[in-house]
Amino acid sequence: MNCYDRRDLGLLLLRLGTGGVLAAHGAQKLLGWFGGGGIEGTGQAMEAMGYAPGRASATAAGLAEAGGGTLLALGLATPAAGAAAAGAMVGAAAVHAPNGFFAMAGGYEYAASLGLTAAGLAVAGPGRLSLDHVLGHAVNRNWMVPAAFAATAAATAVVVGARNKRVRKAAEGQQEPLFD
Repeated sequence: MNCYDRRDLGLLLLRLGTGGVLAAHGAQKLLGWFGGGGIEGTGQAMEAMGYAPGRASATAAGLAEAGGGTLLALGLATPAAGAAAAGAMVGAAAVHAPNGFFAMAGGYEYAASLGLTAAGLAVAGPGRLSLDHVLGHAVNRNWMVPAAFAATAAATAVVVGARNKRVRKAAEGQQEPLFD
């Protein structure tokens, strides 16, 4: 096996693993599969986390995860797929950030790992064992990488910023007890 064959196989494994996990995670939100809440349950949870409206937020997050994950696994439209999945994981990380880094304490470790891997795949490209390669990279051009990340960063900044503002406003006037 030469270096290019190993690289292509490695990219395929990363795409299948990361894309599969993201697709399953999105299916929990959209369809209620794998013990998920579906749109209704996830929408209520999103409202409680500060994402409003909850149903629309659940749909957007579910589509970014399920759609982005499926496209990553297939190696199709890799820049857009990776950027969308990374953006969804930034939204998840924002919820878990107050708990610190490690997932064991409820932190953002898991979301960061998935998001960074998806972003890395968007930048590196899908490799030759992909639908993008089969289709002549029609939806995987070099200019699409910064365009996908710019659009995702703008949308994510607006959504997470609005969520953080709602969370801060809800916490106003609430004071923890000074003494136990």
